Amino acid sequence: MQSILIVSGDKAFVGRFAAILADIYPAAEVSSALCCADAKGAVQGGCDLVIIDGTLSETAAGELMADITEKTDSGCIVIAPDGQEEALADKLEDMGILVLPQQADTKLVRCTVKLISASRKRIRGYAKENLRLHRRLDEIKAVNRAKLVLMQYLKFSESQAHKYIEKQAMDLRMTRYEIAMKIIKTYDLDA
Repeated sequence: MQSILIVSGDKAFVGRFAAILADIYPAAEVSSALCCADAKGAVQGGCDLVIIDGTLSETAAGELMADITEKTDSGCIVIAPDGQEEALADKLEDMGILVLPQQADTKLVRCTVKLISASRKRIRGYAKENLRLHRRLDEIKAVNRAKLVLMQYLKFSESQAHKYIEKQAMDLRMTRYEIAMKIIKTYDLDA
């Protein structure tokens, strides 16, 4: 964890969780926001974890939590007021937000923060793989389109078009995608 934001108007709340977090991640930058409006800007700037005081205005906190889960990859923990843990957990579970009781001990907070950290690392790995697969799919689409263009305009067979693209990529030390895009731009007027 690099940066952690604590959202609460209660200085004792902020102090308690800042101390716990400093013990878990001594090098992390722990900051605080007094209200949800201030927190929105900080979250958009990039934050690894946001801890929200569950006693804040339900409407403002709800908007902040929606922003966190929809627009960022930040982890989020809500510290629920006594007796409201279950109700809040049921409500926030689908958003991927964890709920802890107000009286959570240091060990529980530590475990929850570590769980979020591990989950975020795993999600980032999936996102990286997803991006790699999307790029590969784009390459395949471009190469197939370039083959069709070569078949249409130069009357190549599919295997001739494939070999042509491969050879051009090798000879010019370019990727198949780059060659395919050059072919598409050269011959296909609709591109």
